[in-house]
Amino acid sequence: MKQQVQIDGIDVLIDGEGEETIVMIHGWPDTYRLWDAQVAALAPRYRCVRFTLPGFDSAKPRRAFGLNEMLATFARIVNQVSPGRKVTLMLHDWGCVFGYQFYMRHPELVSRIVGVDIGDVESKAYMKSLSLGAKLMVVWYQLWLAVAWKVGGGLGNWMTHFMVRLMKVPADPRFITSAMNFPYYIQWTGAHGSYRNPQRFVPACPMLFIYGSRKPFMFHSRGWAEALDTQPSCKVLSFKADHWPMAREPEAFNAAVAGWLGETDAVVAGASARARGA
Repeated sequence: MKQQVQIDGIDVLIDGEGEETIVMIHGWPDTYRLWDAQVAALAPRYRCVRFTLPGFDSAKPRRAFGLNEMLATFARIVNQVSPGRKVTLMLHDWGCVFGYQFYMRHPELVSRIVGVDIGDVESKAYMKSLSLGAKLMVVWYQLWLAVAWKVGGGLGNWMTHFMVRLMKVPADPRFITSAMNFPYYIQWTGAHGSYRNPQRFVPACPMLFIYGSRKPFMFHSRGWAEALDTQPSCKVLSFKADHWPMAREPEAFNAAVAGWLGETDAVVAGASARARGA
């Protein structure tokens, strides 16, 4: 079953009719299309909900969204697509940054998390884990994209597509514009309410963390991943891929996610039953 609803001016796509709902949130420079292969694999058993992040849709006016506004939109989407029932979050890149903060503010709305390639990036341990070269690369690509957003227009789009080609991004370039870069601008300037001083992400629900090992540097610290892997119903998996393992190795990625979801379905159902009985 396929549906499309509009929430806060955002087109929200719903596939599948399962009892459990998976809300899929992408990052830079992607759209809802990032999850095409995952929806095809998971929709027979789960309701798959996806949307293009506010401000990322090239067909809509350019504007930046602060963290509070972004998370408020997430809350309205989750409450409308799964009223009275927790959802599973499947997150990537900036979707992880926003999704982890959403979970910390609204744990009552989230049953479990699939995080892809972004871990404890807000922690001091992560920053200490980076070499000087890695830190310089982070500063360079983020400031480049922040400037591209500020410049906008044809030059901003050229700068954005230059970085997209350099990073070998698998997304369709037809849907990529400099408008998608606003999170980097906010991160570095503190504009639009800032993304600084986020809550420390400490998942108390089942979590699957999948990361690509073929990158110049990681987006998580080794200690964080090792600690997560010891938690009940949590798992950490490494793929021989870059920042987009769901696109590079979709069959293996989907099998890993489906297997873990199956393993934790009973845990989620038991927690829901206890909550209803409380």
